Amino acid sequence: MSVLKLRGFEIHKGFLDLKEQTVLLEAVRKIAKFAPVFSPMTPYGKPMSVKMTSAGMFGWYSDAQGYEYRRVHPNGMTWPAIPAEVLNIWKIVSGVEREPECCLVNFYDQNAKMGLHQDRDEANFDFPVVSVSLGDEGLLRVGGTERGGKTDSVWLQSGDVVVMGGEARLAYHGVDRIRFGSSSLLAKSGRINLTLRVVN
Repeated sequence: MSVLKLRGFEIHKGFLDLKEQTVLLEAVRKIAKFAPVFSPMTPYGKPMSVKMTSAGMFGWYSDAQGYEYRRVHPNGMTWPAIPAEVLNIWKIVSGVEREPECCLVNFYDQNAKMGLHQDRDEANFDFPVVSVSLGDEGLLRVGGTERGGKTDSVWLQSGDVVVMGGEARLAYHGVDRIRFGSSSLLAKSGRINLTLRVVN
């Protein structure tokens, strides 16, 4: 395992071995079974290409009214608890004692991507955002705290963990594309990304 620094992002390459990835994948499947994935609408009236669900006290949601955290799934049920395997990753890399209140689970198929954005729907930016990659490789693009300007990119592999903290906490970032079929972790290929945040 090695740590790559990119514009303040700490990228822990190979943080999870194959056995750990497989265990984590099973935990994600249990989340999705309890809280089915859905395709949220953007405030601009278009569905997101990424499908998602959540675990924890809050789930992330988007519709015509904007972006927000909600305590219930669109079907009205409360979100499942964040699995212990996921919390353990946070405890190791986050550098804070407080536990995350949301674990957003994003599912990328062959054509899915995530445009450049800031994570700024939380009440306190002192806490980092921790991201875990499973499955196919994804091309992470990172910019500065202002929209526009130069960006840098790096491919994330299955088992990589990214920590966004400090000056990088409000950096623009996104996933331009995935290398579909680059990993055998998911039977039908695709990428799963877990994002851990303190909301309140």
